[in-house]
Amino acid sequence: MSHQPAAARAFAWAGAGLFVASLGYFLFTYSITFAEITEGAVTPDPVAIDIALFSVFALHHSIFARERIRAFVRRQASAQLERSVYVWVASLMLIGVCYAWRPVAGALWQVSAPWSWLLIAVQVFGAWLTIRSAAVIDPLDLAGVRQVLSTSNSQLPTPKSEVVEFKTEGPYGWVRHPIYAGWVILVFSVGTMTMTRFVFAMVSTVYLLIAIPFEERTLQSHAGAYEDYKRRVPWKLIPRVY
Repeated sequence: MSHQPAAARAFAWAGAGLFVASLGYFLFTYSITFAEITEGAVTPDPVAIDIALFSVFALHHSIFARERIRAFVRRQASAQLERSVYVWVASLMLIGVCYAWRPVAGALWQVSAPWSWLLIAVQVFGAWLTIRSAAVIDPLDLAGVRQVLSTSNSQLPTPKSEVVEFKTEGPYGWVRHPIYAGWVILVFSVGTMTMTRFVFAMVSTVYLLIAIPFEERTLQSHAGAYEDYKRRVPWKLIPRVY
């Protein structure tokens, strides 16, 4: 693909489209399908299946972080398409997880109006926090498009993933992982917390809490720049708490 710029751009843009579609599918599934209360008693089988599903999804992040896998992707595609390949895999897996998620019986809480409206407002804030934080990083870079465009147009800025820079702009001045914080707010701020939703929210949040130390360990390898950022922004997810 590295010898076919047009094909590489098409692949990257298609991956970005799939990325947006996967997020849309998740929002639809979480808002509609997962909101249905399943009758009966909670049994371990669907919970175990759901944990296994999300674990497989989470594992791909660790696999793609390994240098051997990254080198393999670069050989098979190109260095510019490495991020895009990851986006394709992650997006397809997210769709698969949402589609295959097993319903779990019961509900933890049901909040009626007007308190449910407050939860909707909090959820909107979580969505805004996620989008605003992604905008600071550069959505095209996250989606794997910037890497391809920068090689075909020298006037475009260098992908931010190649620049060792940790800004305190916007939400990144509040906490070091605002996208994760937005996700946690988004999945928990619901008026009806079905057990299906709760298992998804808990499993995904536990994964994020486990992933943060490993991610920060990788970031600390950037010549002390991340250590300086940690001093300026001491909180990971919740200001003055964690």
